Amino acid sequence: MSVMVFAFYLFAITVVAAGLMVVLARNPVHSVLWLILAFLSSAGLFVLLGAEFVAMLLVIVYVGAVAVLFLFVVMMLDVDFAELKGEMARYMPLGLLIGVVILMQLGIAFGSWQTAETAEAMRGAATPEGVQNTAALGLLIYDKYILLFQLAGLILLVAMIGAIVLTLRHRKDVKRQNVLHQMWRDPAKAMELKDVKPGQGL
Repeated sequence: MSVMVFAFYLFAITVVAAGLMVVLARNPVHSVLWLILAFLSSAGLFVLLGAEFVAMLLVIVYVGAVAVLFLFVVMMLDVDFAELKGEMARYMPLGLLIGVVILMQLGIAFGSWQTAETAEAMRGAATPEGVQNTAALGLLIYDKYILLFQLAGLILLVAMIGAIVLTLRHRKDVKRQNVLHQMWRDPAKAMELKDVKPGQGL
């Protein structure tokens, strides 16, 4: 068994086991940690496939941002997980039914899967000779599809600004920070010293 085959089976088994532990773990913090392990193992599989850029995206975006955000939300929110599990038990038959349907669909899909004879040649033609896949992806995004890439960025920017504008509310009963007042304050007037005599209050 070569090192590549051993690494593939190691990462594949780790992904499957970590995915099961995400669902089966009783502690939600442990579930998020198992999810991070599944993401890292999936990144290892992408590296074995030669998709280093996708692997780094998976580590940076999902592990570095999404999974850490999940971890902070789970740790900071005081959620009654016992009550949530009780509610989940009510819908267990429906969930099992949906799971069986999804497994049947996957079985039908993989059962009728056929690889085209020209698939290998087309994958080889997608990447120019001597160019790594990350460089080829950069050429596609920033050369061939630069206009569409910039338009997609503008659409996301407009959506972000719109979300901020729609959710921004100026409430009079909320004390807000004023940076200029903090910078211009006089230290001599910011604090007042009181000479409190023993046995007397202010």
